[in-house]
Amino acid sequence: MFKKFSSEELSAQNQVKASVQRKIRQSIAEEYPGLEPVLDDLLPKKSPLIIAKCQNHLNLVVVNNVPLFFNVRDGPYMPTLRLLHQYPNIMKKLQVDRGAIKFVLAGANIMCPGLTSPGGALDDGVAEETPVAIMAEGKQHALAIGFTKMSAKDIRAINKGIGVDNMHYLNDGLWKMERLD
Repeated sequence: MFKKFSSEELSAQNQVKASVQRKIRQSIAEEYPGLEPVLDDLLPKKSPLIIAKCQNHLNLVVVNNVPLFFNVRDGPYMPTLRLLHQYPNIMKKLQVDRGAIKFVLAGANIMCPGLTSPGGALDDGVAEETPVAIMAEGKQHALAIGFTKMSAKDIRAINKGIGVDNMHYLNDGLWKMERLD
């Protein structure tokens, strides 16, 4: 999704009203209860919250010129990898084996066998269509953020096809865009 993403793909940047800002804060707080203590620091009420609209129905939530969250077609808000590295325990995690790392870093979707093999790990509490952090076997930080196409139980049972859509990964366009100017 962000493979060749750059600031030229932004079509509009709008500062949102306080009511919209409250709604965004509330949906982020519901989705990521682990962020509750630091939400006021991340999304301060006094500083302007900007929604940057991009191509492909993509929205970025920007505070102080730093993209913090994104969503697609009014779906759930997902943190950027930089934010996830600061607060690693806010999302459910799935782990891929060593063989899948280079493909995930190239933007490939996460296949079921990469999650169910001996190096992979599944959290059985993960439901279908849930934002998840993709961890790598033997690595400390997440290498991607994805959106599950089937539940963890189905991934384990079917063990075939795409298990997680890769939305944002290390060294893609959004990762390289540290600030919006």
